[in-house]
Amino acid sequence: MTKSLCFKVGRFLILFGAIFTLGAMPLIIKAHELSFYISPDGNDVWSGSVEQPFATLERARDQIRNLKKQGKMPSDGVTIEVAQGVYQLSQTFELTEEDSGSVIPIIYQAQANAEVRLLGGKVLGDFSRVRNRDILRRLDKKAQGKIWQTNLAAQGITEYGEPSGGFGKPSGAFVQLFFNDKPMKLARWPNEGFVNIVDTAGNEPFEIRGNKGNKVGKFVYQGDRPQRWIAEKDVWLHGYWFWDWADQRLKVDIIDTENRVISLASPHHYYGYRQGQWYYAFNVLAELDEPGEWYVDREKGILYFWPPAPLEEGKVMLSALPTLVNMKNASNVVLRGFIFEGARKTAIVINGGRDNRIVECTIRNIGGWAVQISGGKEHGVEGCDIYHIGDGGISLSGGDRKTLTPAQHYAENNYIHTFGKWNRVYRPAISLGGVGQYAAHNFIHNAPHQAIFFTGNDHLIEFNEIHDVCNESNDVGAIYAGRDWTMRGTMIRHNYIHDINGYQGKGCVGVYLDDMFSGTSVYGNIFYNVARATFIGGGRDNIIENNIFIKSPIPIHIDARGMRATKMINTTMKNTLQAMPFLSELWRSRYPELADIWRDQPEIPKGNVVVRNVIVGESWKGIQESASPYILLENNLLVDGVLSLKDSDILDFQLLENSLTYPLGFKPIPVEKIGLFESEIRASWPVE
Repeated sequence: MTKSLCFKVGRFLILFGAIFTLGAMPLIIKAHELSFYISPDGNDVWSGSVEQPFATLERARDQIRNLKKQGKMPSDGVTIEVAQGVYQLSQTFELTEEDSGSVIPIIYQAQANAEVRLLGGKVLGDFSRVRNRDILRRLDKKAQGKIWQTNLAAQGITEYGEPSGGFGKPSGAFVQLFFNDKPMKLARWPNEGFVNIVDTAGNEPFEIRGNKGNKVGKFVYQGDRPQRWIAEKDVWLHGYWFWDWADQRLKVDIIDTENRVISLASPHHYYGYRQGQWYYAFNVLAELDEPGEWYVDREKGILYFWPPAPLEEGKVMLSALPTLVNMKNASNVVLRGFIFEGARKTAIVINGGRDNRIVECTIRNIGGWAVQISGGKEHGVEGCDIYHIGDGGISLSGGDRKTLTPAQHYAENNYIHTFGKWNRVYRPAISLGGVGQYAAHNFIHNAPHQAIFFTGNDHLIEFNEIHDVCNESNDVGAIYAGRDWTMRGTMIRHNYIHDINGYQGKGCVGVYLDDMFSGTSVYGNIFYNVARATFIGGGRDNIIENNIFIKSPIPIHIDARGMRATKMINTTMKNTLQAMPFLSELWRSRYPELADIWRDQPEIPKGNVVVRNVIVGESWKGIQESASPYILLENNLLVDGVLSLKDSDILDFQLLENSLTYPLGFKPIPVEKIGLFESEIRASWPVE
């Protein structure tokens, strides 16, 4: 059973050293004196008043452009009020520099208490029961009479994408099907979980770090199930083919039922294939065998569907538009209170500009990312509900690493769950890149891989609650970064990370600084029931301080892997070091330890600090002997949970006033501030 905090607290100013100051605007935004109105019953030839509303966002946008050209733009901006209803978008809503607000933003918002849905998908109709005998013969007996079909081509849908994607590969932007606003499952076997590779059968064997594999996508399967797929032309397999953290979707080429061997179409998986790894088959009409499953014949444009309820009781929607909103160099624009759904790729894209905000929106049923922000300054996503996402949630990237200029984008107070549904790895709830991004008060759970991934410098990750991620992979962290000495200055503080154990309980990490990642501070966090709570993989100058570890078998792992990674040091690590002006006055001032790293035995994990941590009910494990001489390890305390916590049953994580930790310099963790805080929309949200 998971233990959740989910406190709701007020907004406060964030100060991060001398280089990061963020005071976000209040969530309550007053309407401007001038407003235009949009309604499902409107008409774009009307005036846009309450009595004569527009029909589309484009018409309201163009009206504002006209006001600017005429010099009639009011100084306090414009509000566009959108009435309750469903708006099926025929094209991406585009905003450019000419659509910017001034100091006062232009606000596009749903009317108060109204459900306003912006759909990138197309609602389907004209269903009929499957009568074709050839199709019926391919179906399981229990599916007979339950499957409906519709002609997509006849409804103007002729592009279906490709069911590809995975580690290191772009998504094929394959269509998705939804019934009553819930994603349906592409026909697959087994219906849940995975099966394992019995043995590899290719002719290019290899071995890496004791793991034997084969470069050729050819393997032995168990049982006779694939015999059902012989008549299928478009069978795909999704698997973790060699490493537990590198999935890929691959098309089946040949099924040899006599020898029980499957051959995959090339190009093959980058890392090869290994006995015992796991996969499942999908996009198989013959496996359409339970309610909620579907299949599309891409040659004929026919969709087959077993609805989970009578068709007349619901709405069937297929994703269509690649993107719902695209802002390029626009500034001072607010999108507030909408439901965005049905895009095949990213729902909202922001490039350049500054001070754009996505506020109190629901973003769901999306094939790619929910929000991708790159370049510009001070864009934010706040108070949003993000779920059923094919890739990741919010991607924030910007600033200039060479000058260490921060972009100050932020993701704050968002509830993000059930993401990474198509591309399963390295698609986190929040991705931070560049310089000076901020992720705080987010509640994140239910994902196959990471919660927060960061690259770059000087980010602040605080007051987030994360649980039940890394569910389908191993050798991964809930919060993760890796392979760079120069990406320094990030603070990870006051987060609650719990119930992280990896696929089949094989073990994952809470905060993972992989492959010599350096210069990161992990301060004042709570780790509960995490297989490996913190992990320093041979890096330098990392600080683990003032944290509480409970029911976490390996609280702190530190190794010296750089001492056996000569090739990585002389290639990846050296190249990333030389790409940055680490000898400049600015960099020397900000990161003094980095200046002499190449002359100071860079393979050795020097400068790591582990101080004033509390381990409740567990023993110290995980610090390798080869790394120990280089670690400052002091004032850490192993204590008994019952005697140290105020109330271990409700997990308030407050130490007793007379705890032995306080004389050592341990500081109380502000538990009451962790998690979501209350806003207009948050007050009524259920917290799972």
